[in-house]
Amino acid sequence: MRNLIISAVFAAASLFGMTAQAAEAPAAPYVELANPVPVAVPGKIEVVELFWYGCPHCYAFEPVINPWVEKLPSDVNFVRIPAMFGGPWDAHGQMFLTLEAMGVEHNVHAAVFNAIQKEHKKLTDKNDMADFLATQGVDKDKFLATFDSFAIKGQIVKARELAKKYEITGVPTMIVNGKYRFDVGSAGGAEQALQLADKLVDQERAANKAAAN
Repeated sequence: MRNLIISAVFAAASLFGMTAQAAEAPAAPYVELANPVPVAVPGKIEVVELFWYGCPHCYAFEPVINPWVEKLPSDVNFVRIPAMFGGPWDAHGQMFLTLEAMGVEHNVHAAVFNAIQKEHKKLTDKNDMADFLATQGVDKDKFLATFDSFAIKGQIVKARELAKKYEITGVPTMIVNGKYRFDVGSAGGAEQALQLADKLVDQERAANKAAAN
């Protein structure tokens, strides 16, 4: 009987120890999506950043992520997607998609961020947008025509659908190859977020090579 009691005590202690270890295990810095999202360019590893011009954290991320993007290898495709949660999010997102469609987003992206974050311009009205963008060399009439075009409306629908599939709740959020979602906070900081992105890109590259062999 004594041996049975001792065995039970050890078993309970062992179980408690296992439970404590499980509770102390650090959470993964990313979420693996239950339903992976197809990438925009088949054959390339995709890295997505979801952002909003009105987000100070996204603005602070800019000087860190931009040099990283410029050094990405040729097998990686980087995509920016505006998060559109209504109100100014939608207005700013439509502005970004319009500039992207016009092929001038890269030239004025930083200026738009600065205008909203540093100069406190709202830029939620399309005419105000056009007036500001004209100071950056963007054709005002072409911007307004593109802003209200059917093509941009389609891009808005696509951006909203992707954000829903990625199951994002805030920005800046990154998605690697349509499978892994994380943000600067969960990664431990801006630099750590990019290190995690690199790690997941390498992981996907190795998986692609293994599948090909």
